[in-house]
Amino acid sequence: MSAASSEARPIPAPSEWVIRFAQQVPETAEVLDVACGSGRHGRFFRARGNPVVLLDQDISRVADMAADARVELVASDLEAGRPWPLKERTFGCVIVTNYLHRPIMTDIIGAVAPGGLLLYETFAMGNEAFGRPSNPDFLLHREELLILCGPELRVIAFEDLTVAAPRPACIQRIAAVREKIANSSS
Repeated sequence: MSAASSEARPIPAPSEWVIRFAQQVPETAEVLDVACGSGRHGRFFRARGNPVVLLDQDISRVADMAADARVELVASDLEAGRPWPLKERTFGCVIVTNYLHRPIMTDIIGAVAPGGLLLYETFAMGNEAFGRPSNPDFLLHREELLILCGPELRVIAFEDLTVAAPRPACIQRIAAVREKIANSSS
């Protein structure tokens, strides 16, 4: 076994939250997986037939997908203070899990196309009782996702709870849609 293969980590299963709402994403809709890590959600949607964009500071864990013409890999340090790397682009589904960097929340929400879906799930205050992350900079405040999404997106589901699996954690998760632009000719 080579050193590289011995260091390979298994790809975790997609989030149950993402799976729950996946049927609302048309197979033709382009999906953005923000801070994708191993690409578990991008891989899930690609297997469904969706074109996907995988965005992360380190795309080495998704490099095996580079040969797929319907996969775009974007390497960008989202916390470096640079402009959002996907300006002007919108997506039929934007997924963020286990990641929070408040300065780009407006960009993430803005990346949801009319009729598109935002699926966001990350750690919340109270998680410090269970371990990492425990830094308040990486923990959502009470109902923070509701407040952030409310002005632009219609919330279809929200949870702020403690879960036991895959490990005990305090999390918030939201599913929200951007309303389609009304046809002015009718």
